[in-house]
Amino acid sequence: MDDRLKKTHIVLGVTGSIAAYKACMVLRQLIKQGAEVRVVMTKSAQKFVHPLTFETLSGNEVITQLFSRNRVVKTRHISLAEWADCILICPATLNVIGKIASGIADDFLTTVVTASRAPVIIAPAMDYEMVRNPIYLDNCEKLKRLGYLFVSTEEGDLASGLKGAGRLASLDRIEQTVKSALFRSEKWKGKSVLVTAGPTREALDPVRFLTNRSSGKMGFALAQEAALRGSEVTLITGPNHLSPVENVKTILIESASDMADAVEKAWPSHDVLIMAAAVADYHPKKFSKEKIKKSEDTLQLQLERTIDILKKASAQKNGRITVGFALETRSGEKEALRKLKEKNLDLICLNNSNDPGAGFQEETNQVTLIDSKGDKEAFPLLPKWEVAQKILNKIEALMPNG
Repeated sequence: MDDRLKKTHIVLGVTGSIAAYKACMVLRQLIKQGAEVRVVMTKSAQKFVHPLTFETLSGNEVITQLFSRNRVVKTRHISLAEWADCILICPATLNVIGKIASGIADDFLTTVVTASRAPVIIAPAMDYEMVRNPIYLDNCEKLKRLGYLFVSTEEGDLASGLKGAGRLASLDRIEQTVKSALFRSEKWKGKSVLVTAGPTREALDPVRFLTNRSSGKMGFALAQEAALRGSEVTLITGPNHLSPVENVKTILIESASDMADAVEKAWPSHDVLIMAAAVADYHPKKFSKEKIKKSEDTLQLQLERTIDILKKASAQKNGRITVGFALETRSGEKEALRKLKEKNLDLICLNNSNDPGAGFQEETNQVTLIDSKGDKEAFPLLPKWEVAQKILNKIEALMPNG
């Protein structure tokens, strides 16, 4: 579990939507990640969920009124605004979005928003026709230009019985946007990162293919970490069963040839290439248009080399950063150093699939990072999201003025 939310201060604003009950799950997840959360509810929100529910879950008083009945030492909306590392409005109604966009501060939540310098994340939830309302859309665009972050609604069944856009975003998407708001770095601002992930499939016939055991988890973790730091990220991935990464442009491919084409098109507009995909080294020389029939004879396949995508990209890097992976089962360091030099890389990540917990399909990895100077840094077995942090930290150090 990614525990970087530990000890962060989050204000959770709950407004009058039927999706208010889902804010309870958001609250539980944030607290589970170690965050301290203070809940502010609008008058309408209290019609859907009682404040006692949020007080029980958060362990803190829920603020429901602009003017407190209790004596306070400091102006309450100012002290909470200063306390907050970020403000999450979930769910956010068309009404509260309109008020914030117009500079109206007539309740505690909108007053805290106007008084805080912390990033504000808005997770809307409303009916289909309201999501399409041009006034609402204009207000959203205005707030985005001012730096407010949005977690866009999803499509599905709505409370009205209609089906379409308007559902509150998933818990994972909301959580990732909160992390993105909290962990953005100026060093990554304006940087673009290209990540490859997953396996490739090399077709034998219409129903069979050659592939490998890669799940794509390491590449997805790298794309997610780069996005959290504030860079523009493109993820080129082979077949996988993973959830899309929030704020990441994803390109789906099938074969090594497809990945080579996608990288060739995307690489010129990116600053960093992290080649985490397990690209097939060989593909069938001939593709059978018909299913290959079973026979008593031994089946022989002729294979030929696929293009070395990373080597070609590194030859065109012109001062940009290229990172590769060396998954080895023997002579690991020797092979990693050979690939590092042969492919003109800035960094290579060495791991051994025979090490317990470090192979394909795992949630963890154990890597040694080697840079172009030959400097090495070995890490113990870590969750892949934490390995991604270590790799991005090293890349950051390799950047100009890093």
